[in-house]
Amino acid sequence: MSSALSREYQRLGAADTTRTLAYVRLRRAVHNLIDSGVLQPGQALPSERDLCTQLSLSRVTVRRALSGLVESGLLTQRHGAGSFVAERIQRSFSRLTSFTDDLRERGLNPRSEFFERSVGEVTPEEAMALNLSPGSGVIRFHRVRYGGDAPLAVERTLVPHALLPDPMSVIDSLYEALQPHGHRPVRALQHLRAVALDAETARLLNLPAGSPGLLIERRAFLADGRVVESTRSFYRGDAYDFVAELHSD
Repeated sequence: MSSALSREYQRLGAADTTRTLAYVRLRRAVHNLIDSGVLQPGQALPSERDLCTQLSLSRVTVRRALSGLVESGLLTQRHGAGSFVAERIQRSFSRLTSFTDDLRERGLNPRSEFFERSVGEVTPEEAMALNLSPGSGVIRFHRVRYGGDAPLAVERTLVPHALLPDPMSVIDSLYEALQPHGHRPVRALQHLRAVALDAETARLLNLPAGSPGLLIERRAFLADGRVVESTRSFYRGDAYDFVAELHSD
């Protein structure tokens, strides 16, 4: 892998006509190797000292490149062990699970940073999304979802107030908060499309504006057909794989 990284770094340098800063070039080289599969999730990078020697770079330059990759969620750093390619999170379209469940299954620590947990009266658009009558109460959540220290998704969620009396009961998992009331969803409809992240969403995910992302729109239902959740989630394109299992007739 050391030789592959050195070759990619040199290739970028040979093709560069704008004299890109060395730390930016190193960052791009690592990013390219991750995208192409040469660097696999969980794989260790050479030590900072080895990178400095192999690429004839200063320790400051190497650290700046690696810290940028950590901030963007492509690398993780373990004290005393070095830098590793971050694990990509797989979410299945064949099972109805929560974000919290998915991260816990992979040994990651899910947490949320809330910007809104409020109760109000539904707007006409919200009433249509939740199949509610005008004047009904709705809970609105706006939060960033984290796996450990890395921001992974930005969510806006609507829930009928009648199905979840206290919005403050949602700490991480909405579905866990709905469970005691007998309102955990049993099915959902999801739509996924690729998007370029707007400036505010990208900022919350520590990414440049226009970075590739995935937009998931989910409507979840109770057994009696009532809508219990309407969520728009923007996921980092570099941290998620969505998997569907298909069967022939």
